Amino acid sequence: MIAELVSSALGLALYLNTLSADFCYDDSRAIKTNQDLLPETPWTHIFYNDFWGTLLTHSGSHKSYRPLCTLSFRLNHAIGGLNPWSYHLVNVLLHAAVTGLFTNFSKILLGDGYWTFMAGLMFASHPIHTEAVAGIVGRADVGASFFFLLSLLCYMKHCSTRGSSARTWGWFLGTGMCAGCSMLWKEQGVTVLAVSAVYDVFVFHRLKMKQILPTIYKRKNLSLFLSISLLTFWGTSLLGARLYWMGNKPPSFSNSDNPAADSDSLLARTLTFFYLPTKNLWLLLCPDTLSFDWSMDAVPLLKTISDWRNLHTVAFYTGLLLLAYFGLKSPSIERECNGKFVTNGKQNANGHSCHSEVEYGNSEIKPSFASKVENGIRNNASQRTQLPSTENIVVLSLSLLIIPFVPATNLFFYVGFVIAERVLYIPSMGFCLLITVGARALYVKVQKRFLKSLIFYATAALIVFYGLKTAIRNGDWQNEEMLYRSGIKVNPAKAWGNLGNVLKSQSKISEAESAYRNALYYRSNMADMLYNLGLLLQENSRFAEALHYYKLAIGSRPTLASAYLNTGIILMNQGKSEEARRTFLKCSEIPDENLKDPHAHKSSVTSCLYNLGKLYHEQGHYEDALSVYKEAIQKMPRQFAPQSLYNMMGEAYMRLSMLPEAEHWYMESLRSKTDHIPAHLTYGKLLALTGRKSEAEKFFLKAIELDPTKGNCYMHYGQFLLEEARLIEAAEMAKKAAELDSTEFDVVFNAAHMLRQASLNEAAEKYYDLAARLRPNKAFFESFFHMPELGSSTIKTVKVNS
Repeated sequence: MIAELVSSALGLALYLNTLSADFCYDDSRAIKTNQDLLPETPWTHIFYNDFWGTLLTHSGSHKSYRPLCTLSFRLNHAIGGLNPWSYHLVNVLLHAAVTGLFTNFSKILLGDGYWTFMAGLMFASHPIHTEAVAGIVGRADVGASFFFLLSLLCYMKHCSTRGSSARTWGWFLGTGMCAGCSMLWKEQGVTVLAVSAVYDVFVFHRLKMKQILPTIYKRKNLSLFLSISLLTFWGTSLLGARLYWMGNKPPSFSNSDNPAADSDSLLARTLTFFYLPTKNLWLLLCPDTLSFDWSMDAVPLLKTISDWRNLHTVAFYTGLLLLAYFGLKSPSIERECNGKFVTNGKQNANGHSCHSEVEYGNSEIKPSFASKVENGIRNNASQRTQLPSTENIVVLSLSLLIIPFVPATNLFFYVGFVIAERVLYIPSMGFCLLITVGARALYVKVQKRFLKSLIFYATAALIVFYGLKTAIRNGDWQNEEMLYRSGIKVNPAKAWGNLGNVLKSQSKISEAESAYRNALYYRSNMADMLYNLGLLLQENSRFAEALHYYKLAIGSRPTLASAYLNTGIILMNQGKSEEARRTFLKCSEIPDENLKDPHAHKSSVTSCLYNLGKLYHEQGHYEDALSVYKEAIQKMPRQFAPQSLYNMMGEAYMRLSMLPEAEHWYMESLRSKTDHIPAHLTYGKLLALTGRKSEAEKFFLKAIELDPTKGNCYMHYGQFLLEEARLIEAAEMAKKAAELDSTEFDVVFNAAHMLRQASLNEAAEKYYDLAARLRPNKAFFESFFHMPELGSSTIKTVKVNS
């Protein structure tokens, strides 16, 4: 128990510095904008949507079905809202628990000694785990690992009690349930059933490859055959149910997610897919260079046989085959037990006795952990003392390393990444076991004490270096700026682009623009980066440049609705109404099929329809505007903020003198956002028009209370007071409005007009002069009696993150 506690404590201590970290990278979409976490969303939606909140059967769904992980996020949200501290705490505690379970698993294989400590400490400290633990979305991998190990430990109990205890099938039931839970945390969790089968066949029963078929053919070890059959049935059932639930279709990914999968060259695809496991193993061996993202050109394609990286591939698979052969070769007389060598069941060094079982001919295969009959005498002590041989552990380690990684190899279906460090969380268990048992085997073989000490201290030093690297790497996950800067060397296009988003949010405009341009230097056709650069330029009134980048973004991705939206807004503001109308209409017709984020797409389409309705409204086509607004309401996604849309519906009905309908939509706007200022102003106008003066004044005053710095509010209230013949009060409101919005022509000019109406001619002349300076070429008679629609609202454009 000490080994488990010490290893867990190290796993906990190394990640304490992540508790102060913010949400980073994928955390935003999985947590901050995921509607499935909100209390108003029925919790059952989690079982119909993917990890990112998209309907599983939607063509653009990621197909990542992880409802238990999403439920844990929802619980975090219910307890602590969007405070990242509680999310990180759960991740760290889960990692500590997984480390303890892995150490306990290692103890069954390695015995209660310092090699178990080594395995547990190595797993606790391995830097490859930083993404899974420090990144909150990595909880899917950590949670899956927790139930993965529980399932495997239950199956080991099932094997050891099989035939001697009535509880054996209870342990098997636990195996199946934990495997199902592991799969519902993350897809690769189901692979524990295959690892359990490997344990039963090659470790518990110590069968060799050539013995498997004769054993089945001669119907020996029927209990083994039954257990393996049930594992196969349950695994097939889980996979079949999951495939059915996600609509019997694999996910589709963009070229940048997995460039090799999109390559036209069969040779390039083959060489690259064979090379990628080699790169993953190198990250396990030497996790010196880590990155938040390995997509795009982070790992260049292998296009020719002459590429020197093919040598790594050959070396990797040769070593893998040699290890597999070593583990599965015919048993020798000499065996290792508890770190000592024994021959024919006799120990050739000081220590406890150990029995080596050798099968000859067609003799019946007996499980290695069962009590044996030797020389006609039943020996029960062997069950307690015997541990798996080095060969057994090598086979199991390889299965733990390879089988959970198989879904990421593109062997059965293409995946949405090139390399993902968090995917290596479960395979790293096999790696840590393999390194530990290799060090132990060398320690036993060498005779000199100096060499033994060297091996032991070298392994301990490796754990220390891993721990230091983990602590340092955790610092990169403190916030998004640090994370993206750390990834520039590996994936400059993605890192610079995301860094630009962070710098823009910090109002570092010139640095953000430089970051976007750096990203486009490395990959010029990134639609999101082109769009984000256009948005930055638009917000800084560089409209011609913004239009250029929006057009490039649309050319790169014709379904990018947000680029159409902002293009239309610029054209509308430039007075190009017909061109803007065509742009909005084209945007509204883009389907959401095969889109990565259909919710964001629907929000942009709704915004396009809203702005198209505003365009019709300004042209006096109120019936057309109403028709478009109604279409926007039908297409509006759940997360869309509808208050401005509802308010404009009320405005259109009011223009058509349909006052009851107008009042209904004004009230809907206020219900959806109780502090929506434009709705207070427009509803106040309606109340004044229908004779409810005292109620109207309350809404105008409430609008001023909500934002005392907005001249718009004072202007509307002043107009109301003017109509009520409260001229002095109206003049005061007009002057206040003009002082607050002294650069807005409409506000200044109407303030002058209201002051003239109140016979304050000297003050009126002052603001007429200011209005003339604001628009020197505008004839006053064109707008002398014009009062702008100051209550009309606008929708803020939606930024699409990379």
